[in-house]
Amino acid sequence: MVLIAVEQSFPKEERIVDDALAYRMLPLGAKLFVGLLRFSWLRSWLIGMSEKNNPGIWGGLLCRKRYIGDKLVAESTKIDAVVNLGAGFDTQAYRISSISRLPVWEVDQRRNVVAKEKRLKEIFGEVPSHVRLLAIDFDHEDLRTALSSSGHLLTKRTFFVWEGVSQYLTEQGVRKTFDFLANAAVGSCLAFTYVRKDFLVGKAPYRWESGYNRFVATGVWRFGMEPEAVASFLTDYGWSLIEDVGYDDLARRYIAPRRGLASTPVERIVYAEKLGR
Repeated sequence: MVLIAVEQSFPKEERIVDDALAYRMLPLGAKLFVGLLRFSWLRSWLIGMSEKNNPGIWGGLLCRKRYIGDKLVAESTKIDAVVNLGAGFDTQAYRISSISRLPVWEVDQRRNVVAKEKRLKEIFGEVPSHVRLLAIDFDHEDLRTALSSSGHLLTKRTFFVWEGVSQYLTEQGVRKTFDFLANAAVGSCLAFTYVRKDFLVGKAPYRWESGYNRFVATGVWRFGMEPEAVASFLTDYGWSLIEDVGYDDLARRYIAPRRGLASTPVERIVYAEKLGR
């Protein structure tokens, strides 16, 4: 969200993501940091340093947020609910007008949910009525039970967002989530990101040696996939692959028309539809 807040300092015609709420969602220290970056020379220096350590990370994170937002808008008239798994401080439920008519469940670790609830109350006075915040541990708690107890019905066509989460889980945790998603209503949608397995196992560094040392060598990132395995993986759980997009492709779509900024091949994003079983 810091990246997205910084993005608002660019002229509107150069922005990849428009998000007037991003800055307001941040804690005070982050707000002060973002405020300094209104100076273009300092902003350019920070992005340059980020790109030096992890080439393409800035553009990749912006692209995935923009892609998911576009899909939510496109599908908003065809779905009955939205479930954001690992929502963090994501603001799309509060700034996409066509989503405001739908019930939205935002699921995350308890400390993130508590922090977000505080921010939302500071901004709106209360958590908006169409949103339910739900605390869960993906590796150890049952997602279906937790969502059902808070009112979500699997009979409703749901847009599931799973952004920037799968790499932090064990394979068991990922499959447990897909066991839940296997029961989604026909016509439901899923947008999720994954880290490439060849990077995770050290076969392809993609100029991300610093990121490998920070996330993989320390055991923070634990799960990865390869593009050629995604379709069959989804089929096993009753989902049909529509797109498996590299961030380089997204950069050509979203970044190139606006400004110069690299992306990264380390992470990809999948868009899928639930089939009948």
